[in-house]
Amino acid sequence: MKDELYDLVVIGGGQSALACGYFLRRAGLKYIILDDQQHSGGAWQHTWDSLTLFSPAEYSSLPGWMMPKSENEFPPKQQVLDYLVDYQIRYDFPVKHGVKITDVKKDGDVFTLTSNQGDYQSRSVISATGTFQNPFIPSVPGKDLFRGQQLHSAQYKNADAFKNKTVLIIGGGNSGAQILAEVSKVAKTVWATQNTPEFLSDDVDGRVLFDVASAKYHAMKEGKEFVASQYNIGNIVMVPPVKEARSRGVLKTRETFKAIYDQGVVWQDDTRQPFDAIIWCTGFGFATGHLKGLGILNEKGKVDCLGTKSADVAGLWLVGYGSFTGFASATLIGVGRSARQTVTEIIDYLKIQKR
Repeated sequence: MKDELYDLVVIGGGQSALACGYFLRRAGLKYIILDDQQHSGGAWQHTWDSLTLFSPAEYSSLPGWMMPKSENEFPPKQQVLDYLVDYQIRYDFPVKHGVKITDVKKDGDVFTLTSNQGDYQSRSVISATGTFQNPFIPSVPGKDLFRGQQLHSAQYKNADAFKNKTVLIIGGGNSGAQILAEVSKVAKTVWATQNTPEFLSDDVDGRVLFDVASAKYHAMKEGKEFVASQYNIGNIVMVPPVKEARSRGVLKTRETFKAIYDQGVVWQDDTRQPFDAIIWCTGFGFATGHLKGLGILNEKGKVDCLGTKSADVAGLWLVGYGSFTGFASATLIGVGRSARQTVTEIIDYLKIQKR
């Protein structure tokens, strides 16, 4: 608390914070991980029930301990959640749950972190809060007029509530495709996307996506020209539910609408179509609001970084927010590289500060 000075405070308790914790074990630093969740597992506690990883367990692990193999090719949500809980227990990280950081300020060489349980002080900070707590829904004319049910993919759990209804699913990424695949089994669905979705080949999954070199090798072996855009981690992975949806002919999209009215949407040709529910699979912003007091956030909540190190505030690092903090850094397999480098830099930074 305020009378205790840490070498490092890690904000967040999900996969990125745990990966940092792994490399901090032998660093000899006085540190603590502050998690606003009441239980271990980060955002995986709140994702939809049928969510699966895009890669087998051995390609979806945090540093130091492989995720146990699963019965299915792609581990389901519960297995991932169990793995994260066990990972935290295995390495006995100093995690304090139920602590929500609301503000971060710096005076001289010391950060003060304001929380719902008092202030914390530290010489350095890792922000590892990810994106899940900042779901993005675009501003659309008439959105507040709709009388049916509206929810973001972050709130979606399963298709039970949509049985025999007419549902509009918005968004051309993996969440849109997977939720469409599930909901279309029990409801009449329409899939609206801003751009035509890009589907990866059936034999391309996370094992390839997270390693560009492997992707290039994969293409060359098939005698194909390597096109990096075909291996974009934002493209849709053909996991089994999406393949099954393709076999039913439901992976069809139409253009986005121009407005919403009380019963549904107005398409570009001015025709109206009623819906019982709208599911927004439109991604997330960065959950960095707690850093606002440092004056370093742009309009999208992004921080200028050199690798994971803040370009403007010495002693601050950001881990696991996606491409601006390292390739695939928002994934289980990808965050380890960012975490290792971050901890190395923090150790060097603190050595200088303590001289």
